[in-house]
Amino acid sequence: MNLKITSDTTAKTSGNAAVPQKNIKTILKQLESDGIIGISVDCVIFGFDDNELKVLLIKSDLEKFDNKWSLLGDLVNNHEDLDQAAYRILKERTGLDDVYLEQVKAFGDVGRHPAARVVTIAYCSLINIEHHKLKITDNELHWHRVTTLSDMAFDHRQILDVCYEWLQKRIQEHPLGFSLLPKQFSLRELQNLYEAILDVKLDRRNFRKKFFSMELLEDTGELETDVPHRPGKLYKFNYEKYQKKERKKWFGIDF
Repeated sequence: MNLKITSDTTAKTSGNAAVPQKNIKTILKQLESDGIIGISVDCVIFGFDDNELKVLLIKSDLEKFDNKWSLLGDLVNNHEDLDQAAYRILKERTGLDDVYLEQVKAFGDVGRHPAARVVTIAYCSLINIEHHKLKITDNELHWHRVTTLSDMAFDHRQILDVCYEWLQKRIQEHPLGFSLLPKQFSLRELQNLYEAILDVKLDRRNFRKKFFSMELLEDTGELETDVPHRPGKLYKFNYEKYQKKERKKWFGIDF
């Protein structure tokens, strides 16, 4: 599903600049004067690193949102479908082409863009930051802790909050988090991951009881090494067994 797309778009519309400002103004002015609704895509890329959940943001270059952060976005080209646009935007902004994106929701409040009527489609992803090094860092692109963010450009704070709620629900319905961990991990690492994404403190005994009850964790017979605490057992997630189980066996994990 990962596509490598090159764009012929010459202007950006989510407040992220890679081209002269006049091109942005020209396209948006034309949309407004023609009464056309623009379609854009915004990518919400969550990353897990050092037991923290972060999100990838870029500095807005629009005067109205001076010094504010925004998501990674652009207009959809006439020849693109939405998925193609999302992967193109991610590649152009970050250089990454090995990230899975999932469509979350459309945002179309009339006044969400100050220059024209633009409806945006939010795409979301969750990655291990250590395994996905940014190849492009224009416009101060870098990772931000989700819990420390304040005001953002456009309605991007609303989009981020909706996608964060979507992510928290998804990680309780599907074993997404295991792709962020080493192949062999401790229960402490597993709990730290869920606490970071769900933004809650979980009861240690209850957490372990729930996961063991699913019978999807395999004891590797090995222990942690080079840790400042008592070494814990190392486990691995049995993906093959999970695929054979009925999906409802995973649903409803409520910590």
